[in-house]
Amino acid sequence: MFLQTEDPMRVRGVRVQGHDEMAMKLLFWELEQHLKSSSGASVVAIDNKIEQAMDLVKSHLMYAVREEVEVLKEQIKELIERNSQLEQENTLLKTLASPEQMAQFQAQVQTTSPPPAAPTAATPGPACTVAQPSSHTSGPSA
Repeated sequence: MFLQTEDPMRVRGVRVQGHDEMAMKLLFWELEQHLKSSSGASVVAIDNKIEQAMDLVKSHLMYAVREEVEVLKEQIKELIERNSQLEQENTLLKTLASPEQMAQFQAQVQTTSPPPAAPTAATPGPACTVAQPSSHTSGPSA
């Protein structure tokens, strides 16, 4: 039997004859089988570990996303409620405001807010100033 290795740092060849040759063949065959099965098992074990780690990461991410979705749903619910309250308040204030106050409010909105999106943002602030007619209304009755 003549063995040759591909690694240049190892011995290039070994001569074995007779009974020793058969024992060496058997030894190398068993070693080769062990390495094949071990490396195959190692690869499978590593693949399984990677898959388990990916599943764990996925479950943690899904949990975090679900929590965030719940928080955002709650915030949306609160914002919808707040928007509804502000719309009701705005409608009431427009109803209670005199025509002069509404004209003054419209003039104020037009001079202080540049783009079209700003009047809706500016509506709640100045609308509060329109709420002061209550004192005006309570003034004559006093």
